[in-house]
Amino acid sequence: MSALKQRKMDALDARLAGLTAPEGGVWITEARAAARKRLEAMGLPGPRDEYWRFTRPDTLNAVEAPVAAVLDHGDETPVFGEVDRLKIVFVDGVFVAEESDDLTLEGVEVERLAVAASADIHWAKDIYGEIEALGQTPVDRPHAALNTAFATDGVLIRVNGKPSKPISIIYRHESETSDAYLHHVVKLEEGAELTLLENGPAAARFNKVVEVDIADRARFHHVRAQGRDHERRAVTGLFVRQGAESLFKSFTLTANGRLTRNEAYIEMQGDNASAHIAGAALGHGDFHHDDTVFIKHDAENCESRQVFKKVLQKGATGAFQGKILVERGAQKTDGYQKSQSLLLDDDAVFLAKPELEIYADDVACSHGSTSGAIDEDMMFYLRARGIDKETAMDLLVLAFVAEAMLEIEDEGYAEEITGRLEAWLHRRRQG
Repeated sequence: MSALKQRKMDALDARLAGLTAPEGGVWITEARAAARKRLEAMGLPGPRDEYWRFTRPDTLNAVEAPVAAVLDHGDETPVFGEVDRLKIVFVDGVFVAEESDDLTLEGVEVERLAVAASADIHWAKDIYGEIEALGQTPVDRPHAALNTAFATDGVLIRVNGKPSKPISIIYRHESETSDAYLHHVVKLEEGAELTLLENGPAAARFNKVVEVDIADRARFHHVRAQGRDHERRAVTGLFVRQGAESLFKSFTLTANGRLTRNEAYIEMQGDNASAHIAGAALGHGDFHHDDTVFIKHDAENCESRQVFKKVLQKGATGAFQGKILVERGAQKTDGYQKSQSLLLDDDAVFLAKPELEIYADDVACSHGSTSGAIDEDMMFYLRARGIDKETAMDLLVLAFVAEAMLEIEDEGYAEEITGRLEAWLHRRRQG
């Protein structure tokens, strides 16, 4: 065994020594065992791993979660607070029944993983850990396997209709040393439709996986706002499998956070499927944000879009690693990828690695990545019309991220996210 591999295995052994294998029924025990086997073959990531060279995994690998102060949000209105929704609340990874709604909604079955895990058989057996396992090739994702093996709670959602309101998972951070694992599973039956909202800082260190199985002609909308407790750290995995004529749309807003790595794996298995994933990140100071996305086209006439915008200043770092893989036979593929950063000073850093790997000959695929400062001509144009410098700066920032915001289909949610962006900019102006 090489010295590099040995270090990865040593880090895993230390981490596993601090964890207790959860108990459960037959279906979950088998899934957790398979995930642990995958994990033990990989080890934890190291800084020399190809897809971790932009992001140091030390604090994510550490046995103990680094201390993260809890931010006092004062009178700030919670994200999506005015939306009629089914609320599910977790505080430091622990379900809070008294703050959550009754888990009933027409067209949907909702159950906690902690409850379903006690059964010997469950509908989630064909999804839990299965889509995550697909996402381990060709790139290892050890923290996702760690989650599948050790998460004891989360939400299992099966959709067979079109519910009248979204499901909203709310994460709160109250302990400076919390180390939370949550694993959610969403299954959309043929022709079904669901909107899933997520918001909040979750924990001092947070490991979350969401697996989504979208059947033929089903539609899934996902909007999340990752909380702004600045010292928090998070690694998330979004694993998606799509059937024919299905739609997947996801948008993530990240404001603050010491370290955030959002991984996504999307596999289109049915013809005429569409997948759009987008994000906006705003960082200031000791901030590191990494979007790592892999989209696999394995069917004909499918469309994918990746649009990521990062606004960085005062030493903040943004990273983007995006890949489109077009398999043989996936003709008529339309794949598009864009990653851009707006650097508000000379200390900010943006790192990008866009990739295309194509094995079909009738495709239209493109990628682009740019990094730059505020457009001085646009600034002059706004100032010449009587707009003060700070307001002009905010307008240009909002215009920069607008393309990513267009991926939010619901105008109400888009307005909510825009309001959060404006609030972040205002806070930064106040120092």
